[in-house]
Formats: sequence, structure tokens, C-alpha cells
Amino acid sequence: MDKKSRRGLLTKGAAVAAVAAGAAALSGKSAEAQPKLEKRSPYPPPNPPPATKPMFSRAVVYGNMLFLAGVGYHKVGNIEDHTRGVLDEIKKNLEDAGSSLQKCLKVTVLLARGEDYERMNAVYRSYDWGSPPPVRTTTAAAWVPGDSLVEIDVIAYI
Repeated sequence: MDKKSRRGLLTKGAAVAAVAAGAAALSGKSAEAQPKLEKRSPYPPPNPPPATKPMFSRAVVYGNMLFLAGVGYHKVGNIEDHTRGVLDEIKKNLEDAGSSLQKCLKVTVLLARGEDYERMNAVYRSYDWGSPPPVRTTTAAAWVPGDSLVEIDVIAYI
């Protein structure tokens, strides 16, 4: 790289740094004043506490991001019943945590049987996911825990 190009990069870099410093000064917040991000539960702790430490959380919040664990439906029924049961439970869990289906960013759907895809989609489409809808990955899994025909997890914001 020649000397002239390096000077241009240094000059542009200094200008960007000055703009960032000015923006921080205008907002009245320094880097030290920013809140510390930490992983936490969006729900109050159980009372009494469980006898053994749980293996995983139902949900975790980091900043304003909400990560909701996979939800299955463990009752007798067809794929429509299972999908509706799972989505109703997810909707409730999101709302309990201060979020909603409309604030979902990413949805992962695991089907016990790939041939249930269209019927699952018919129920999925009946829910209000907001605009734009979240991105979604759907796959048929070799095994879904608890004999559920579908398991769904989501990432949302609060």
C-alpha cells in the first residue's frame, strides 16, 4: 500500500472516531455508563426452589433478546392439535416474559414426520406473527421428545 493510500485510511479512520465520540457526548452516555448485559431468567424464581438444579431453562433473556426453549405437545391428537397446543403455549410463555408472537425474530420447527408439513403450516399461518413475519427453519427430526408430533422454539425481543 502506498503512502498516500495509508494517509487516506488514517484520515477517514480519525473522522469516524471523532463522529462516534461526538455522538456519545451528545447522548450523554459514556461506554462505562452502558448497562452490563447478563444472562437472566425472565420469570420470578420458583418458590420453593427445586430440589435439584434444572438441566436447562424454559427461557433466557440477554439484553432485550428472549430465547425460548423448545415446546412440545404431550397429549393425544393429530398434527393440527399438536401445532395449536404448542403455539398457544409459546404465545403464553412469550407474553409472560414481556414479549409476543409479533416480536419473534426466528422460529425453529421440528416435525416428527415430514409429511405433516402442509397441515402444520395451515395452523401456523392462522397465528398473527406481525410484519414482517419471523424467519423460520423447519425440518423433520428423527425423534421429537415426549412423542410430540411437533416441537417449536423461538428467539424474540422484549
